[in-house]
Amino acid sequence: MSYLQEIRKLVGSQRIFVPGVRAVVVNNVGEILLQRRTDTNLWGLPGGSVELGETAFEALKREVAEETALTVINAEPMALYCGPDQKFAYPDGDRVQVFAVAFIVQKWKGQPRADGIEGSRVRFYSLSKLPENIVPVHKPTIKDYAGYNGIFIC
Repeated sequence: MSYLQEIRKLVGSQRIFVPGVRAVVVNNVGEILLQRRTDTNLWGLPGGSVELGETAFEALKREVAEETALTVINAEPMALYCGPDQKFAYPDGDRVQVFAVAFIVQKWKGQPRADGIEGSRVRFYSLSKLPENIVPVHKPTIKDYAGYNGIFIC
């Protein structure tokens, strides 16, 4: 059982604070990888919560592997997201506010494929042709990546 599942047993669907990671996985033509989430049917960045005893980079590698079948070789921390605009609710009623580190992943290996559990599809998108139905808390991350100048954003 994950740390988050243990907390949920104690607090039910009450809003909780969750440390997390997001991956902006970039291919060789500058497109970013999005996954179609099975819980909301929205497109989002690969990512998830950091488990106890895990570093942010370890969580990033685990989440990307679980959700996309890709192996992260290297990643650059890009930004930190927190605050009231990082609140959301899952369809099952669980509510969270995230404190997430976004990483740019340009060095990876494998062929992307959805896990069929959290995501039904994965696809690379050009920044100029993104789908409209994107997870709301991921929109600022994608916008920041589009204008990223190499200086960590917080």
